Amino acid sequence: MKFLHKIIPLTDWIRSYNGTWFKGDLMAGITVGVMLIPQGMAYAMIAGLPPEYGLYAALMPLVVYAFLGTSRQLAVGPVAMDSLFVGTAISAVALIGEGSDRYIGLAILLAFLVGVLQLLFGIIKLGFLVNFLARPVIVGFTTAAAFIIGANQLKYLFSIEIPRSNQLHVLFYDISQQLQESHVLTMVYGVCSIALMVFLKKWNRKLPAALILVAISICLVYFLKLDAAGLDLIGVIPSGLPAIQIPDLNWADVKLLLPAAFALSLIAYMEAIAVAKAMEEQHEDHVVRPNQELIALGTTNIVGSIFSAFPVTGGFSRSAVNNEAGAKSGIAGIISASIILLTLLFFTDLFYYLPTVILSAIILVAVSGLVDFKTPKELWLTDKKEFLMYAVTLLATLEIGIVQGIVIGVLLSILVLIYKVTVPHMALLGEIEEQGIYRNVKRYENAKQYDEIIIVRFDARLFYANMDYFKDRLLTYEENEDRPIKFIVIDASGINSIDNSAIHMIRRINISYKKRGINIFFAGLKGPVRDSFEQNRIYTQYGRSHFYDSIQETVAFIQNNFEEKEA
Repeated sequence: MKFLHKIIPLTDWIRSYNGTWFKGDLMAGITVGVMLIPQGMAYAMIAGLPPEYGLYAALMPLVVYAFLGTSRQLAVGPVAMDSLFVGTAISAVALIGEGSDRYIGLAILLAFLVGVLQLLFGIIKLGFLVNFLARPVIVGFTTAAAFIIGANQLKYLFSIEIPRSNQLHVLFYDISQQLQESHVLTMVYGVCSIALMVFLKKWNRKLPAALILVAISICLVYFLKLDAAGLDLIGVIPSGLPAIQIPDLNWADVKLLLPAAFALSLIAYMEAIAVAKAMEEQHEDHVVRPNQELIALGTTNIVGSIFSAFPVTGGFSRSAVNNEAGAKSGIAGIISASIILLTLLFFTDLFYYLPTVILSAIILVAVSGLVDFKTPKELWLTDKKEFLMYAVTLLATLEIGIVQGIVIGVLLSILVLIYKVTVPHMALLGEIEEQGIYRNVKRYENAKQYDEIIIVRFDARLFYANMDYFKDRLLTYEENEDRPIKFIVIDASGINSIDNSAIHMIRRINISYKKRGINIFFAGLKGPVRDSFEQNRIYTQYGRSHFYDSIQETVAFIQNNFEEKEA
């Protein structure tokens, strides 16, 4: 039974389900379902798909995640950034028109591949892969994606014809060339719509601002005949359930989409787990399990693709609304899916008179929340290397492309990680006499250094990738001293482990320093390092008197024994 609870979390929490939970789930489910209708259609437009595919992507994924997800507030469905990634990836590998049968087929196949990869990552417990997406990279990529999404929507706001692009300078150039052809009524309608949405959101965040805007717009167009004045409409949206079929697993298409699927599987997981963890902190009744989330999202995308969905994940704004509206379990997601189902069966005709510019207004307001100006300011003030990661990812995504931007960001994250591992923190220590502790002499002016003794601390695992740095820094500390050095004390309290290559280096430096009349001592060795030293006979080579539990003991031994001998 425990195994069943583990792989299908719904079977666990459903046992304690009660009426008070249902009240919150009902309100949250209706709120998110209503919110998803215009959002889903808008995000389908970002992906280059007909509006109804946004509703398909919001149908089965909500139900599947309710059974398999470990977060009880995460609202799964189409999201802006991933929708842009879908459109960009397909446009990059296949020169076909948006909304064509082949384009739709590739979008559905991409969802299937993303799902398979996420499921595989979850089964073999590779949730840690998302750690290679450092926060500065995520912020830079998200901000750039928001600008590109917004710029691509300006063609609907101005009612001009420009090709889709994922390069900001290309978009702005194309827009500038066509700006004189703008449709004034569409521009005014779009700007007023954005202003109304912003006002409604500030007035009451719980209001379904997008749906209110959609309802008002449809009424205005219908009664004032604004379509006759040149306002473009969504038109006919097919009613009924989506086609149910296995995606066409053409091997040539699979090879084309696999790199994008790999990147999107990690990005989508990163978005979902970030939101799920944020929700978890507010609720103590459940624990989010990262690898199970991968399995849940993977299955969600696989099943979704069978029901004609493009890739989905947990949405930031919808999950926040779901939480605020009182969601207590996955039942809220099932209720939201029911709202989408009813819409597909009975209410698609209502959207015939919806202006296309309204969906653009919804998108522009939604992606404005993705732009983060606070984090780069913090990074600039606190860590220039991380700011560089942010800036490079931002610029690469804006000017080279969405896929290339995230790849560059990940590679940069890995390079910075390698740098931090190979060049860890190492400090020259002195004693704060009044407190009897040892601190970095660069940070504490009153840190006292002893005649003939250097005390250093290494704050990392000591292994083949950083042992030369360790050895070189020891030599640098010695050479920079104006006084004669006879003793080096290594504070090893920050060394968690040591590998065979570093053990060999420890042997060599003992021989090298002894020839120059310098004794090396170790203080504060941790258990795993002590075990390695014992197994490799380092204690025998150095002598037991060269190892102590603290710096104080080490210094006392040197002063009491070597100074007496010299006297």
